Amino acid sequence: MGKIITNMLELRDMPRTIQEIFIQAYGDHEKSLLKRSFFKVSDQALADDLVQTTFLKTWQYLVKTGKIDQMRAFLFHVLNNLIIDEYRKNKPTSLELLSEGGFQIAIDDSEILFNMIDGKTAIMLIALLPKKYRTVVSMRYIDDIPLKEIAIATRQSKNTVTMQVHRGVGKLAILFRLEDGQKK
Repeated sequence: MGKIITNMLELRDMPRTIQEIFIQAYGDHEKSLLKRSFFKVSDQALADDLVQTTFLKTWQYLVKTGKIDQMRAFLFHVLNNLIIDEYRKNKPTSLELLSEGGFQIAIDDSEILFNMIDGKTAIMLIALLPKKYRTVVSMRYIDDIPLKEIAIATRQSKNTVTMQVHRGVGKLAILFRLEDGQKK
């Protein structure tokens, strides 16, 4: 009986296989990656392709190194790089063209900010923020990524990310007031 318990303890303490780590990461993060990807590229097929490529690159990295410390941050970092590459290949599409084509951004009530203001307008206004604020604000409030993981994904300190989110929300509030003033 003692030998069986010892063997069970040894199995429990063994590291998980690369396949198990990868399968867990896929199950845990696929939806949030798809949501982020679709928000950034506004094309479901392209968003799916970018997420699949993200997982392919992650698998290749896992096989090569055997370990990823912060899986979610790593996946978002890879996806963000793929999105940037895609932007470099294609001309950006204006928000007006997207809205004329019937594009609607799906909103989930993720944060207090979106409960206080018209969420659809706020999300559309995020695209008007300067780039350094746009990325962190959308990752924080649309993708609901913790500041620490945003810092890892963007390769900045947590304090820098915190300030960028704070300032970005301030600029977003100004944009919202301007937008609201134009409607009246």
